[in-house]
Amino acid sequence: MTSASRYLSEHIDVPADDVYAFAANPANLPAWAPGLATSVTREDGRWRIGDDGAELVFTPPNELGVLDHWLRPPDGGEVYAPMRVIPDGDGAEIMFTLRRLPGMTDEDFDRDADLVQADLTRLKAVLETAR
Repeated sequence: MTSASRYLSEHIDVPADDVYAFAANPANLPAWAPGLATSVTREDGRWRIGDDGAELVFTPPNELGVLDHWLRPPDGGEVYAPMRVIPDGDGAEIMFTLRRLPGMTDEDFDRDADLVQADLTRLKAVLETAR
């Protein structure tokens, strides 16, 4: 069964390497993605987010701007989230592929898309304000 995807992006007036470095550090998530993580801790070499201790695993650091990550809730399962930072002139574009989960209603999918877009917009504000 094929799942639906929605592609969300934001242009950021900050060099791509700087956007990547900030977004690739899970400790920065509460500053720009509070819907995903209001708290982040490092335990036994693993990143834990939120009160429930879900694990967040990022793609290893790379020069391609790949920020793919997996969310592993404590009750099992895994959610894959493809994400990229690419150069865009003197700035960058950050792109997130939102995958529709099995059983997700149209309303839930729309809500998740709105939340992800808000996070990308917040990332833009955080990075551009810091310049």
